[in-house]
This record gives sequence, structure tokens and C-alpha cells, in this order.
Amino acid sequence: MSQYPPTVLIIPAYNEQDSIGKVLDAIPLWVTHTIVVNNNSTDRTAEVADAHGAIVVHEPQPGYGHACLAGIERARDFGPTWIGFIDGDYSDYPEELDLLVRPMHEGTAQFVIGSRDARFRESGSMTLPQIFGNWLATTLMRMLFGSRFRDLGPFRVMTWDVLESLEMEDTTYGWTVEMQLKVLRKKIPYAQVPVHYRNRIGISKISGTVKGAIFAGVKILGWIFKYGLSK
Repeated sequence: MSQYPPTVLIIPAYNEQDSIGKVLDAIPLWVTHTIVVNNNSTDRTAEVADAHGAIVVHEPQPGYGHACLAGIERARDFGPTWIGFIDGDYSDYPEELDLLVRPMHEGTAQFVIGSRDARFRESGSMTLPQIFGNWLATTLMRMLFGSRFRDLGPFRVMTWDVLESLEMEDTTYGWTVEMQLKVLRKKIPYAQVPVHYRNRIGISKISGTVKGAIFAGVKILGWIFKYGLSK
């Protein structure tokens, strides 16, 4: 019997046929259900995910937030106590989920983010625009909200009750920063755990394109200033 409560892990995936199997094989066995959201892929992402034992949800509308929201709706059927998110490109280390849930298991946090610490990042795994964007966003969050966040990384876990209370809205690039800003506003106990980060398999859909990087930057800063002005 697992020492942890029922847990669902959601993996948004767009054209990740070469990596999704590796991600799924590395997920700790105590995770109760793993949901892969096939976000309008044109390759065999869904078939590979199914072959590796994942629950596959199809979300034809492109957008990271759209995929996450679709995964949440499916997760609702399982009544989890904890819920987590990780990318499908194999840049994060799924086995480090054990590290992320430790503060929740110990009762010191209800929201935990895996921070892509420079000490543990593989060379080239984050582009210069990503590094600068993370620095700018987290610096503004510290100045405006007293935040301790050092990263907007996608690898994160929280209680189901916290997720429900956040009433997530963003359907594209602003998903992660919206979540963290709402955690700050609601004064939810949070923690960040340094995690390893490697070069992803394939090309990033956001940082790998000029259009993606610009749109992501605009969306992230938009959420920060929206909350800053309302404060």
C-alpha cells in the first residue's frame, strides 16, 4: 500500500511520440492514474501513450492551458487527493516527483513547484530567452507580491482542493504564471524544490520558435501586471 494518497499526474502532449514513452516509464509506481492529454498531435503520441499504460484524453483545441484543463476534467472522475503536472518532452525527471511531494506529505506545503536550478540543468536545456524570461517574471513577482518563486517550471504538484480553489482560466502560455500568482494571492502555503533538467527530446513548441517565445513573454507579463494593478 502506498504511503501517499490517491494521486493523478497530468501530461499535456503535442507531438511527443519519441519522448512520451520514456516519461511514462519513469513515473513512480505510487502514482494512481496518469493522464496524457493528446493536444492535437499529428504523430503517434496517443498510440505510444496508450501502449505505455496511460489514460489518453484527446483535446483538439491547441494550447497548453486547454490541454491542462482537459486533463483536470478527466482527473475529476478519479477523486484524487493530490494532482501534478509534468511535460511530455522528457526534460524533467519524473522520478523526482518523490522530492516534490515530500513537503506536502510532511504538511508544510499545499503547492510545490520543481525549480529548474542552474546547478542541476544540463547545458543548453534552457534557452537564453527562457532564462531571462524566468528571471524577469520571478523578479517582478518578488517585487510586486513578495514572492519566493525562482522559476515558472511546468513540473508541479498540489492538493486537489488547492487546484479547485484556483479556478484556472488561461488556455495558452500563461497557465503556469496564472497558477503561481493565484497561489500567492490566496496565501496558499507553497514550497519549491530544486530539480534536474535535461535537453528535451524534439523541438520546444514555445521557446523553440520566435513566435512562441514572444507570445509566451507577453502572456506571462500580462498576468503579472494584471494582478499587480489589481493589488
